[in-house]
Amino acid sequence: MATQDDLRRLALALAGTIEAPHVDRRAFRVHRIYATLAADGATANLKFTPDEQALKCMVAPAIFAPLDNAWGRQGWTTLTLATATEADLAAALAMAHAHAITKPSRKR
Repeated sequence: MATQDDLRRLALALAGTIEAPHVDRRAFRVHRIYATLAADGATANLKFTPDEQALKCMVAPAIFAPLDNAWGRQGWTTLTLATATEADLAAALAMAHAHAITKPSRKR
């Protein structure tokens, strides 16, 4: 079982990650947010590509579920900490972090 303390430790160990408040959650970001932790510490939302989200949700539905909104259709996925191992959490954070380390392109 992974915990909110595991999430903080693992996320902050990823290059360039900072933690900051975000609405009613804690956000972990590099150039953009890649993970948020719920106020109750029970779940985290992570940003995957839609294909990565589909695979994670298919392989481990007890751990991963898409957000049921427009954010979910963009790849934002809920991870339930109580059903995840520390290894599950570390792999998911690394995947989400990989998308956040590049600076977003500026639209003109």
